[in-house]
Amino acid sequence: MAGDGRVLLMHWRDPVSGATLWEPPGGGIDPGETPLEAARRELTEETGLPGTAVLDRWLPVHRDFTWLGVRYVKTERFYLARFDGTPQVDPGAFTSEENDTYLEHGWFSPAEMAALPDALEPPDLPEVVARITLPG
Repeated sequence: MAGDGRVLLMHWRDPVSGATLWEPPGGGIDPGETPLEAARRELTEETGLPGTAVLDRWLPVHRDFTWLGVRYVKTERFYLARFDGTPQVDPGAFTSEENDTYLEHGWFSPAEMAALPDALEPPDLPEVVARITLPG
């Protein structure tokens, strides 16, 4: 999350369904990694931003989505990362699948997220952001 309350979202296109969606940076956990280590690694790989920006502060978020013809129903940890301003993003370490499906990225306010024309994943992301950024 940027200092002005904007959230970094990645825009993807599923080549199987043709659906497009916006979601925060993230991905799978490699063998031997903790969820926090994975979140930090994925942030750096997908955005070029420092993984150290990911705080040890997370919420469990229910996910139910289809990607590349496979339906995923699971609970994932969503971590909070904080930045001064809206730093430049350089997605330079994508996998070949990510290179084939990535469209763009952007920094969005909660109101802008809710107004995006493509799907938001998870659909309740503005509420997730509100909950994870509560003081405490």
